[in-house]
Amino acid sequence: MESRTSLTQLLETLDEANGGKTIRLQDVVETFRSRGFGPLITLPALIALLPTGAIPGVPSLCGMFITLIAVQQLCGRRSPWLPKKLRERGVSHAKLHRAVAWARPWTQRIDKLLAQRLTILQQPAAHRLVAVIVMVLALGMIPLELLPFAAALPALAITILGLGMAADDGLLLLVGLLVTLGVAICAFWLW
Repeated sequence: MESRTSLTQLLETLDEANGGKTIRLQDVVETFRSRGFGPLITLPALIALLPTGAIPGVPSLCGMFITLIAVQQLCGRRSPWLPKKLRERGVSHAKLHRAVAWARPWTQRIDKLLAQRLTILQQPAAHRLVAVIVMVLALGMIPLELLPFAAALPALAITILGLGMAADDGLLLLVGLLVTLGVAICAFWLW
């Protein structure tokens, strides 16, 4: 198995790459390019999963962004493309540095759990299937925004699936698919 850069190392690379400047979303895409679509699916899903997901409009925006990324994965793009307005959006290096410092203990824990395994689930056909599932979950976040914290259920499944893609961890993808099944059962039961 090839050695992969850890999530912590990727965040630290992003933090060190643009010392003192604004970090654009395009810089994030370029830093995470080796991880494919996983990080760009995981980050907005986390935003919707955390208490920030209770802010009106946040789950819908996250769901639309995730859908944009998942459609590109479904179409077979090798790396994500973002519209120019989105590519140029950014955050100050100071804010990013604080966020990386806050996230480091969490990413170090996550890095210990992730491994390249069940590689059969890392084939292009499997990633396209995951992209379809992620799109359905992300679009489902939009109407669920009307119910407090309801969008957190699909956001949890998307977060796990995104981490599985980012780490080439087929076992985590399998766990994400099981969580998705649980979300689907909950949705069916509520209707």
